[in-house]
Amino acid sequence: MASAFQARTRLASLALGVAVVALAVSACGGSSGKTTTTTTTSTTTPSGSSTAKTTPSSSVPPSTKSTATEHLSVAANPKGEFHYEPSTLSAKEGVASITFANSSPVAHNMTIEDSAGKIVGGTTTFTGGSHTIRIALKAGTYKFFCTVPGHRQAGMEGTLTVQ
Repeated sequence: MASAFQARTRLASLALGVAVVALAVSACGGSSGKTTTTTTTSTTTPSGSSTAKTTPSSSVPPSTKSTATEHLSVAANPKGEFHYEPSTLSAKEGVASITFANSSPVAHNMTIEDSAGKIVGGTTTFTGGSHTIRIALKAGTYKFFCTVPGHRQAGMEGTLTVQ
């Protein structure tokens, strides 16, 4: 049992480290001419207490900020398996609102990269609740994946096709 406990402790430490790095990187913003939006998600714990999380989301150009062209939803497997449900998404070119839900006992995130490997948006690492991001998408193929060490390699990856 000690090794299972140690593995969970290491996983929690890694997830916390990834979250800290993600927050530090998002706090380093610049003047790119884009507007960054945030999403606040309230989560109720089993004890009945409620916590609120403010999540930085991807940058959306000011000219497309007013309305999302469509809403997509994806979730982590609720049993803790390393895959998204669904693993393929499709959208029209423009601004999309993407909600990532994680009711799994394992902390996950959703990071989106374009075909050149450039990160274009994502959520923080969390468990319980959901986070929504708004992202401007051009036509092409994108990958979404979990950046928690080992998760993408274990199968936590999907494809987003934009037309």
